[in-house]
Amino acid sequence: MSEITAVSFVPKTRRARLRHVLATGDTGDLRWREQKKLGGSEFYFSGPAPIVMKTHAYITWWLATPPR
Repeated sequence: MSEITAVSFVPKTRRARLRHVLATGDTGDLRWREQKKLGGSEFYFSGPAPIVMKTHAYITWWLATPPR
């Protein structure tokens, strides 16, 4: 199975929530790291292509959805 890496830019207002979910959840074969930048963070996701693609798509949707 091929492995890929995807990156998502997450604004400061939402990065703590994503970091918490990733740190406390069972991410299985998905590996992640955070690189803090001005105005937010880049979250890098690596692992099997299907998992990374689904994770990236979900985070993109989550970021486009207004926070509750």
